[in-house]
Amino acid sequence: MTDPISKEQSEYLNQIQRKKYWIRVAQVLLLLLLLFAWETAVSKDILNGFIFSSPTRIIRCFYSMALDHSIFLHIGVTLAETLVSFVLITIFSVLIATVLWWFPTAAKIIDPYLVVLNSLPKSALAPILIVWLGNNMKTIIITAISIAVFGSILNLYSGFLNVDRERLTLIRTLGGSKKDCLTLAVIPSCIPLLLSIMNVNIGLSLVGVIIGEFLAARSGLGYLIIYGSQVFSWERRQIEPHILPLSAAFL
Repeated sequence: MTDPISKEQSEYLNQIQRKKYWIRVAQVLLLLLLLFAWETAVSKDILNGFIFSSPTRIIRCFYSMALDHSIFLHIGVTLAETLVSFVLITIFSVLIATVLWWFPTAAKIIDPYLVVLNSLPKSALAPILIVWLGNNMKTIIITAISIAVFGSILNLYSGFLNVDRERLTLIRTLGGSKKDCLTLAVIPSCIPLLLSIMNVNIGLSLVGVIIGEFLAARSGLGYLIIYGSQVFSWERRQIEPHILPLSAAFL
């Protein structure tokens, strides 16, 4: 049975809730103020409406694309590619980091190459991948994987190495094998690190997919951005930057 909350504690908790509420209200009001200022600046010709568009034009464009369901097709394609990339990045990171931890000599040999691959400008690799793999979804997914997988492997492997040595020694002293050290100490200790890496990778996967869609797609939000720029449809062009944060939040 839990102890009853005192009047002071209840008042303190209410203050925290009220503070959170007013922070949310302030955030919404700030967004509405910015949108109003943007719309007013365009309507008063302070900003060029052709270049900057306006919130009402963007909403009308989104509504027209929603009526023919084309926007949902592009969102679905991008989200599907992002999820596939994210899952593959996570699997490859865990497997390769585990192999490197299991074989320390191989890790010392491979580590410099991982560092070099992680430092490469991945956006520059996309045109090469198109030549190698063709203009298809596979190229987009591999581009997204290349954005995050090498850094994820290095970070996770570093976390494996930093596991408490005393825990590993205790397992060995009690007759445990290297497999026991991995399953009972290393992996459980690195779950918070893995979750943190996954939290970063979902955003990087989305960025990688958009980069790939810039160059090798006939559908998706990245394709819409390029198409909108080519036909000078700035309303269509500016829908995607507003959808992308919502997509990332959904993921």
